[in-house]
Amino acid sequence: MRVTVSAKLKLRHTPGQKEALDAVTLAYRDALNFASEKAFEMNKTSSAPKLHQAVYETLRERFGLGAQMACTVEKQVAATYKAQWTKLKQNIKAREAGFTKKRYKGLDSAPKFVSRTLEYQHGRDYSWKPGQKVSIGTLGGRLVLEYEGYAKHLDAIAAGCETGAAKLYYQRSKKQYFLIVALNLELPDPQPTGHPHVVGVDVGQRYHFVAQSNQGGTMFQAGGRARHTKDRFARARRSLQRKGTRSAKRRLVALSGRERRFIADWNHRIAKELLTRFPQSLIGLEDLTNIRDRTEGRSNPHASRKAKRGKRRRSQWSFAELQTFVAYKAPLMGSMAVKVHAHHTSQSCPKCGHASKANRPGAGLEFVCEVCGYRGHADLVAARNIALRTLLVRQDWMSTGALSMRPDRPQNADPQAGSAGRDVSYDEVKAAYAELRWSTDTSPRL
Repeated sequence: MRVTVSAKLKLRHTPGQKEALDAVTLAYRDALNFASEKAFEMNKTSSAPKLHQAVYETLRERFGLGAQMACTVEKQVAATYKAQWTKLKQNIKAREAGFTKKRYKGLDSAPKFVSRTLEYQHGRDYSWKPGQKVSIGTLGGRLVLEYEGYAKHLDAIAAGCETGAAKLYYQRSKKQYFLIVALNLELPDPQPTGHPHVVGVDVGQRYHFVAQSNQGGTMFQAGGRARHTKDRFARARRSLQRKGTRSAKRRLVALSGRERRFIADWNHRIAKELLTRFPQSLIGLEDLTNIRDRTEGRSNPHASRKAKRGKRRRSQWSFAELQTFVAYKAPLMGSMAVKVHAHHTSQSCPKCGHASKANRPGAGLEFVCEVCGYRGHADLVAARNIALRTLLVRQDWMSTGALSMRPDRPQNADPQAGSAGRDVSYDEVKAAYAELRWSTDTSPRL
């Protein structure tokens, strides 16, 4: 099993070497913006070969980029336009389905690149040297620089770990360059017997996650402190926006960076706490694809301050980042993360299987089944339902040898067909999940 992690290496450079790095990063950024404008003129093309024919010679002559670096610019711009087209198509489908009335405006103008971040290709633009040094390309030739970083990452590089593309990143606050390198680590292939514990994780805003193990362990991660800090950022942002001065705008840019780093650090730490609390586990996460399109309501100019605050908090909900951190950290800590269907996880009774909105009186935190009378914390109920669905995934993995988020394979499906053979209809998935029950058999300690 191959796992890719990012290693952040601090480069030790002199003032003269920093000038060379400044020159190449600024030229690379200008080249990106030039290629982006050209792609916009060419009917917003996302084709790298077409863009290559139009801009390659100019990138080499006007901006002084090397051959590989010029090709990287073209591919990066093409990938950006491809992502914009994908978002536009998703927006059109969401509008047709009635999920939103907002029109996606990402392709109304050419995407602009602001960050001084340069992408290097291993073996062409950068290479490793003995003595914890790296050789990187600039406009005037190669620079050999010493670097430092996290001990485990340094050990992996010294041991000859396979490395992929790298990014040269400039941190303005420290006036320091960093090299962010993709390290490909080889880990043993996961086996169902290697994950004896099954954990369901329900993510939310009041509680950033609630985790429930089939062995009886429970973990609540309150989001009050993070929410309080984000509210403080929001108040500062409103105050600066009202001023509208040039210094206020510069402060807004710095403030956004601080908030983004705070959220990322918070999600990193709570993801690590979750995986430390439940080692060697199969972690079940909800598949919340397009959740914002399905739940975000229309803006109301006459909404109350409380309603506006709730809408802002929903828009800032960083569940995707948290799930991503859990998924990539899990194999490194002996666990594994899978996604399961998220339908009715907080409305389904884990005792009798009855699913209804009425099971959540007032859409509050208390769950009361209107059929069997089962009571509990709504987020904990959701985590238990996710754990049951993850347990079904694990059982199917053990019986078929293939891992799939849709474990209910039709009887006439070929067991050797992999995930495609078990791809069944949504109604069949719901029927299988409705038969799951939370009992002492699935959780012996409860």
